[in-house]
Amino acid sequence: MYQVDFNCPISVYFVGIGGISMSCLAEILADAGFTVSGSDRSKSPLTEALEQKGITVFYGQRSENITSDIDCMVLTSAIRKDNPEYIAAEKLHIPMLSRAELMGQIMKNYKTPIAVSGTHGKTTTTSMISEILLEADTDPTLLEGGILKSIGGNLRIGGKELFVTEACEYTNSFLDFFPKVGLILNIEEDHLDFFKDIDDIRNSFHKFGRLLPADGCLIINGAIDNYTELTADLNCKIITFCKDETTSEGQTPDYYPTDINFNALGHASFLVHCRNKAPRKITLRVPGMHNICNALAAIALADYLELAEDAIVSALSKFSGADRRFEYKGTIGGVTVIDDYAHHPTEIEATLTAAGSTPHNTLWCVFQPHTYTRTKAFLTEFAKALSLADKVVLADIYAARETDTLGISSRTLQQEIEKLGKECHYFPSFDEIENFLLENCIKNDMLITMGAGDVHKIGENLLGI
Repeated sequence: MYQVDFNCPISVYFVGIGGISMSCLAEILADAGFTVSGSDRSKSPLTEALEQKGITVFYGQRSENITSDIDCMVLTSAIRKDNPEYIAAEKLHIPMLSRAELMGQIMKNYKTPIAVSGTHGKTTTTSMISEILLEADTDPTLLEGGILKSIGGNLRIGGKELFVTEACEYTNSFLDFFPKVGLILNIEEDHLDFFKDIDDIRNSFHKFGRLLPADGCLIINGAIDNYTELTADLNCKIITFCKDETTSEGQTPDYYPTDINFNALGHASFLVHCRNKAPRKITLRVPGMHNICNALAAIALADYLELAEDAIVSALSKFSGADRRFEYKGTIGGVTVIDDYAHHPTEIEATLTAAGSTPHNTLWCVFQPHTYTRTKAFLTEFAKALSLADKVVLADIYAARETDTLGISSRTLQQEIEKLGKECHYFPSFDEIENFLLENCIKNDMLITMGAGDVHKIGENLLGI
């Protein structure tokens, strides 16, 4: 593997520079004195922000973008070998690194690199951690999986002590990382276009745990089935958290909540218990039981770093969520519009359950399934989770990286939802969905646009933003 010498800045080209993670890495290198350029399919707020920082961005991936003065090319897992820029780089013998490989090399430059993994909750938990670190005046470097309002984007470049990033298991990319502290929030079936089954996924997370050094720490959800199977051979410190007072294996977790209460907006307050500390009262400004678990993981990390308790409590009490995580978008005609990134049945269930405890009459969910593989694998689970809404509207499946429909469509999912006795509508275009909602949503209804694609545009179009 090509090794970047961070003491000798070079010219680095990013294919797909506008991605949420790639844009962060590009900016980090540019800040370190590297000559950075790259390409993306179209202009976006992230690419425009890079251009404002003096980074050259080409729109459209073409062979002529690749020149002999480029020292290294960085690729995402979505770039195939028939990509014209990839072919041009090969002809010029330009060394290549994956996004994850470069991330791993960057992590080595920090005293305490922290990687947040799990099937769900990575962005919210990373954001909670970020807010705590900022409140404690630690000057961290932060790479967010979404837009965090307090830092005005998805990246904060700080000192060389603390580095925080999300760690995604897809294509085993997080196995190229070099964390000192790792978090495993949960483990469920997902990304079945890459993993064979849940055992394959568990094996990947086990390997992630084994990356941690002996003087490092793994913070893991004790609700994960047979979690000690993942931790038994690790040399690092193990800290457990759990929403219940006992783990899946009948032990008392290191961190757990009691006296849980939800206000009218679904925001929780609770006492967090941990060994050798008095119970602490925590109040959140984000809804749902799942966010209590996310907060427990963040608190466990903050305690491990020996941060001030008042900074932990204060930061969590002010955190109102990351971009596209139960994000309030506005109100139109008395209808509250929320947007959420949920695209897995467990995430959908958590979001709709949280919405159920907030004031509204009818709960509408406009869902855009994400990838044919995921939709087919979890068809019945999607139907069951979406049925928690009063009325469901489906958009076409967002294909992302896939080309094979596998014989599945949103109409297939509609039929499964209707079998459960739930009202469900399908429209092939956003215009048709927006017109239907304008005609049928009434004052005091709640409308949630949901999915990992571009479904957020529906609510934004209705609001005129």
